[in-house]
Amino acid sequence: MRTQVCIIGGGPSGLLLSQLLHRKGIDTIVLERKTRDYVLGRIRAGILEVGFTDLMREAGVGARMDAEGFKHDGTVIAYGEEEFGVSFHEHTGTDVLVYGQTELTRDLYDAREAEGGNLVFNVENVKIHDAKGAAPYVTYQVDGGEHRIDCDYVAGCDGFHGVSRQTIPLTVRREYEKLYPFGWLGVLSETPPVHDELIYSWSERGFALCSMRNANLSRYYIQCSLSDAPQDWSDEAFWSELKRRIPSRYADALVTGPSIEKSIAPLRSFVTEPMRWGRLFLCGDAAHIVPPTGAKGLNTAASDIHYLYHGLMQFYQDGDSTGLDAYSEKALARVWKAERFSWTTTNLLHRYPDQSEFDLKMQRADIDFLRSNVAAQKVFAENYVGLPY
Repeated sequence: MRTQVCIIGGGPSGLLLSQLLHRKGIDTIVLERKTRDYVLGRIRAGILEVGFTDLMREAGVGARMDAEGFKHDGTVIAYGEEEFGVSFHEHTGTDVLVYGQTELTRDLYDAREAEGGNLVFNVENVKIHDAKGAAPYVTYQVDGGEHRIDCDYVAGCDGFHGVSRQTIPLTVRREYEKLYPFGWLGVLSETPPVHDELIYSWSERGFALCSMRNANLSRYYIQCSLSDAPQDWSDEAFWSELKRRIPSRYADALVTGPSIEKSIAPLRSFVTEPMRWGRLFLCGDAAHIVPPTGAKGLNTAASDIHYLYHGLMQFYQDGDSTGLDAYSEKALARVWKAERFSWTTTNLLHRYPDQSEFDLKMQRADIDFLRSNVAAQKVFAENYVGLPY
């Protein structure tokens, strides 16, 4: 087969890039190692920055998002029985949108399939060849059969464990990583949200987050030990612990119910440099990971797609490779700012096993400063809604 851009990874990043390029007449093939149903079964983040929602609309897949998504003007930060709000609209003039990753991925799949997009599922043994040359190609297997795609460029949207980053030699790439000594235990339940805004809660027992997917689908998280497993936590134990970590007025109002999904995610900060090697471009989790605090993971992937999409469009429409040549530098500049926000917010709200009394006093002082300082709230809001591309 022959295509202009071979996209490895059929998650939201790869699908969004494919859909955007299709609307500009640029041909793509998307390779996904799992099935469509498997991808849609993954429960992931659901808070979209302004830049992401604009890209969805530009891709022609924003109608259901705009109709069913929940606008969020701000967030609540709680500590003990105290709380305060940070208004995004007041400080930035805009909002974020709560719309589940599963739903936006479904929208993208529906659009690509309706428009005849070339999506190949259940691929195995994917290999990228001659990425540094003028004629790269990708080989893979489906049902034991060997296939080859010749292309102009390869977009690696295949996540942290994918082949794209590993294709770049260790002599070229440099990796930066921080592992956190705790994880997040998350529960999804068919219950109304406890509050109409997200609640980020610091407590002496550890962090908690109250979030939602829609009016009757809530997502809750508590900080947990890395040695924990989901089966260690009964629903009753989870709800009981969550109530201990949020202000009593929310604990008293919390509607509990059976969990329909329960999982534990370790927290990690990770960046690889560069994000381009020859005709191979890394996007999203293939190049960087952030802790979920602050909801930057999916949104940072979207900024990668923005830079790569515009670079490819500039090349195919005008023959100008300036955008592609600057891709890694531009993407990484924004990535590191997102990493910083996720790291500082994680440090602000979580309990660390080795924290001293001094550390706790500093943490509390940071929270008090954010509560009382308008400039600090503006910085927080600007980062949360998304820095400009």
